[in-house]
Amino acid sequence: MGDIQRLDKILANSGFGTRKEIKKMVRSGQVIVDGRVVKNSSIHVNPYKDEIMVGGQKLAYKAFVYLMMNKPAGVVSATWDGKYKTVVDLVPEQYRHFEVFPVGRLDRDTEGLLLLTNDGQLAHKLLSPKKHVPKTYYAAIEGKVTEDDGTAFQNGVILDDGYKTMPAELKILKTDDVSEIELTIVEGKFHQVKRMFEAVGKKVRYLKRIKMGLVALDESLALGECRELTDKELEQLKRP
Repeated sequence: MGDIQRLDKILANSGFGTRKEIKKMVRSGQVIVDGRVVKNSSIHVNPYKDEIMVGGQKLAYKAFVYLMMNKPAGVVSATWDGKYKTVVDLVPEQYRHFEVFPVGRLDRDTEGLLLLTNDGQLAHKLLSPKKHVPKTYYAAIEGKVTEDDGTAFQNGVILDDGYKTMPAELKILKTDDVSEIELTIVEGKFHQVKRMFEAVGKKVRYLKRIKMGLVALDESLALGECRELTDKELEQLKRP
């Protein structure tokens, strides 16, 4: 019963315009349901079972959309901001009607993998502290990162507010005056990666999220670009 909805709502959610515009479209005979022209936009149909044709094209209905974005620096992870451009401003027009929102946040100066969706249930699951969804970052660090830092992160470090972090996994890619690392954490405190390195006397120069759960950033995405998740990626996110 939950799948049955008003026709005008289905078409509005599919990006065909306002209720008023859709009403006019239906009255002009542009919409066919199961082979019959309909003139009443308020009829109830099942978008998953009934064949809906709009202007000669079959409607492939979906209630939710799941996007992967390669977030650029300089934009905020929000649906609206009075000062800065947001990640939602970067979403292509074809997805705007879904009213997506970012799943969690990346700092304004941080790049990389950000998920956007209108599926609140999945977003809640991914952000729940109880789930401990791992998130992996690549970073350039001022100062030589050592195995001692890795041990400290594994044991948990004390942040500037007295909070002790959960165990994190540090992978050193290059140790030099500017080191390169990958860090996997299972929580999402404010500025956590930066504050963890500050706790061991180092500073993050560049930060990029490259993985969330089992889903890795598609490196073919240019900064600011996004695409829908593949069926496999979505399945990986939805695993218990």
